[in-house]
Amino acid sequence: MGFSFWLARLRSCAKKSAFSNVYRDSSHFKFQFTASQKNVPSSTIAERTRTQSFSWSSSLLPLALAVSAGSFAFQSQLSLCEADNLDSRNVRIGGKSSTEYVVKGTHKEVPQELIDELKAICQDNMTLDYDERFFHGKPQNSFHKAVNIPDVVVFPRSEEEVSQIVKSCNKHKVPIVPYGGATSIEGHTLSPSGGVCINMTLMKSVKALHIEDMDVVVEPGIGWMELNEYLEPYGLFFPLDPGPGATIGGMCATRCSGSLAVRYGTMRDNVISLKVVLANGDIVKTASRARKSSAGYDLTRLMIGSEGTLGVITEVTLRLQKIPQHSVVAMCNFPTVKDAADVAIATMLSGIQVSRVELLDEVQVRAINIANGKNLPEVPSLMFEFIGTEAYSREQTQIVQRIVSEHNGSNFVFAEDPEAKKELWKIRKEALWACFAMEPNNEAMISDVCVPLSHLAELISRSKKELDASELVCTVIAHAGDGNFHTVILFDPKNEEQRREAERLNQFMVYTALSMEGTCTGEHGVGTGKMKYLEKELGLEALQTMKKIKTALDPNSIMNPGKLIPPHVCF
Repeated sequence: MGFSFWLARLRSCAKKSAFSNVYRDSSHFKFQFTASQKNVPSSTIAERTRTQSFSWSSSLLPLALAVSAGSFAFQSQLSLCEADNLDSRNVRIGGKSSTEYVVKGTHKEVPQELIDELKAICQDNMTLDYDERFFHGKPQNSFHKAVNIPDVVVFPRSEEEVSQIVKSCNKHKVPIVPYGGATSIEGHTLSPSGGVCINMTLMKSVKALHIEDMDVVVEPGIGWMELNEYLEPYGLFFPLDPGPGATIGGMCATRCSGSLAVRYGTMRDNVISLKVVLANGDIVKTASRARKSSAGYDLTRLMIGSEGTLGVITEVTLRLQKIPQHSVVAMCNFPTVKDAADVAIATMLSGIQVSRVELLDEVQVRAINIANGKNLPEVPSLMFEFIGTEAYSREQTQIVQRIVSEHNGSNFVFAEDPEAKKELWKIRKEALWACFAMEPNNEAMISDVCVPLSHLAELISRSKKELDASELVCTVIAHAGDGNFHTVILFDPKNEEQRREAERLNQFMVYTALSMEGTCTGEHGVGTGKMKYLEKELGLEALQTMKKIKTALDPNSIMNPGKLIPPHVCF
């Protein structure tokens, strides 16, 4: 094999490399420039193209000569990467070294043919209005941003409409971003490449309720709070409780949980079956309605937590629980957050099946006082909920009261009156909004790490020292019963130094959690914000496996592109 053969082969492989600026478009290669080059004159682009081609040839020449001399062994391998997400400084968005929060992406005009097809499918349930598109392209509770917004927003009313929409988008290779309650905070609903935003909120009916089986079949757009209002007269409830406004479809997509996860588990544990529209428009049912099954791959759990990158969820069968006969809510105070965390751990080790254990630091309690006109002691605090029979709930309360007294706790109070209990948990559920009462013009960077329970006290203590030393206002909130720890870091979005300080604190907590065999996200999901930590947490091999699954199910990469899987991952 001569020099010319190896040079041709090396040039071919270089074109396939993740680090080149080319991408495959059907039968030929095209140069793809970043967003910063959109306004570059065509003559300059042509010159850059010639220069790039020349530099490839020059740099490959010595290598090809070595190969022809028999001194180098070369193995060709196709790399599948999203090279168009490289920014102008060659920092990979989502790569291990990236701290970028504005997600870049390529954008091509949506063809009129697709607009016409969507109009035929959705009739009046679609919009091209800029304000509406901007609203859907900027998450309401997230500091993450993208260079583009969706080109079209559609509001399907049925599973069949979703299938037709996805099929048309796949035909035209136009990106799709599923959209639910928009309560996610890691950039899940950004549209960095434009495309079609599929707002699922019109699909919110309860399709079937099976009281004796304690399950319910719903459409994805229904909110968990709406669902529980529907279920209450039947003595049933769905036990997951993320942020107000979250929809069931979005909760599945992000594998969320909430304060009741310590007792009832996460979304992974409470979904029996799904129906999902794949990238080619096929509608797949992932499982039967049986409570347990060993039939084939667990497609249900593959889709839960996939964040819209594998398909659009159109139907969910949920496991339900009986509304507890009785409950007691308790609250107590501690001199340090470590003391509070130690009590949470001791309570779980005691064998008591608490339904909630929530930790608030003194800054968060101060925010609650300011926002709600309360006069709570501004010290680290724990909130508990005990459920069961009246006698059992009170017995649990007494046991935990003893544990609290053994760990420097004080002011142990509890409530059994329904209104008093509701008011206490209302304060906790609105903790994020309370933070903005301290800094009304700031944005919030919200951390979400989780560690094995035995490491929680150390994680919180180390993080708290770092947070208290910062000039930024930071509050601590933890689902302390399962090792899940949040902070709300407030920063001025117009102050770049403050944003970078918030990012530094967030990264400190993530790396600390990972060093304790924890995770970068316990319940908020990956989106765009946590991609840069996945390789360190899971390893490249795991991410390559995810990429293979993604490519097999979505070969045109239209399903929520730029999310979950870091763009530097190749196979």
